[in-house]
Amino acid sequence: MHNTVKETLSTLKELLPLVRNEEADIIICPNFVSLSEASVFLSDSAVNLGAQNMHYEDKGAFTGEVSPVFLKEIGVKYIILGHSERRHIFKESNDLVNKKIKSALRHKLQPILCVGETLEEREKDVTFDVIREQVLCSLGDLKSDDLKDLIIAYEPVWAIGTGKTATKEDANEAIGYIRKLLKDSFGEDTA
Repeated sequence: MHNTVKETLSTLKELLPLVRNEEADIIICPNFVSLSEASVFLSDSAVNLGAQNMHYEDKGAFTGEVSPVFLKEIGVKYIILGHSERRHIFKESNDLVNKKIKSALRHKLQPILCVGETLEEREKDVTFDVIREQVLCSLGDLKSDDLKDLIIAYEPVWAIGTGKTATKEDANEAIGYIRKLLKDSFGEDTA
């Protein structure tokens, strides 16, 4: 929940001249009120637009929520789902994340599933248990074909604002475990 629309556009003006590497996918996910303006600004650039969240229903009495239909119409291509702040502050469950992933896929939006453990969970040495539950429950009854456009982002919650830093070894260990889970559950191609 940072940056007004003007601040978002100012940041994008600074960012775009720096984007030269076409071998990487670059995604920016501004807040909801900035999405429409950002979409127009980014329309002819190599930077992709993502949203920070969405509701799983197309429409209805869901005050304050944002439909995937609305996001698709303004050019959003990616959706962050299961972010630690949504899980911990807003108590979003793996089942809810699963509904959102299914909706995103149905609307041809590319979900970015965030998974990761808190400092307390890391200190209890349950990192892999937490990641396993988040990945497998969030992906629920999906099939390997459903996951070809899914991105899984390891988000070490314990390294956010704690003064502790996740090393590349920490990240690679978690990512390796996620790939093993995917291989065991959905096959090697999916992993």
